[in-house]
Amino acid sequence: MSELAPSLERITKSDLRRLTRIAADERNDFFSRHPEWKLLYARRLICTRTYNYQRPRPSEWKLLYARRLICTALCGRSALHFCNGTAGVEEFDVWSFYAAHSEAPFPHHRQSYRDFGNSKFDKADGAGNYAGRRIRLTGRSLSALPGDNPPGDNPGDNPVVSLQSYFRAGRSTSARKLRDSAAVLIEPENYLAYVAWPTLIA
Repeated sequence: MSELAPSLERITKSDLRRLTRIAADERNDFFSRHPEWKLLYARRLICTRTYNYQRPRPSEWKLLYARRLICTALCGRSALHFCNGTAGVEEFDVWSFYAAHSEAPFPHHRQSYRDFGNSKFDKADGAGNYAGRRIRLTGRSLSALPGDNPPGDNPGDNPVVSLQSYFRAGRSTSARKLRDSAAVLIEPENYLAYVAWPTLIA
């Protein structure tokens, strides 16, 4: 069976909000299944390849990454399509960016997939049981200051500046690869559809 051509349907703010909800649900699922990344035992966390740790008393937990989200962005080819309307959508590439914690970086190996569902974007052949285009979700930690409140209401670093600094520095393979395409913010809500990359500011 031949692959379905990339969809040329325009990505709207409504589509971006749908991606935001799916990304938030996936993050909640991840943190519920991996509490070692949601909560940090301040003195006794042992970071290893398998992320083993000594479980503390409930009163001794403190937040690690669950409340350190800086922004969520549509990246890659689908972000380019949002910008130019011609790149086409094969799948949606959604990244969640967190303020790095001194105890441990966000697990860069983590990625998962979700279904965009029935939509104008149709479905790619070979997508198995997916009803629509596939969404690839992953995350990275950045050198930035988080706030104590939900994204968009916090006093932490500006998400646009943080993301652009990450791309410009290009210290990782992911950063260098992502900066070759585009990044469109989908969260915080007050930055919805903001094209964070590319930028005309050097």
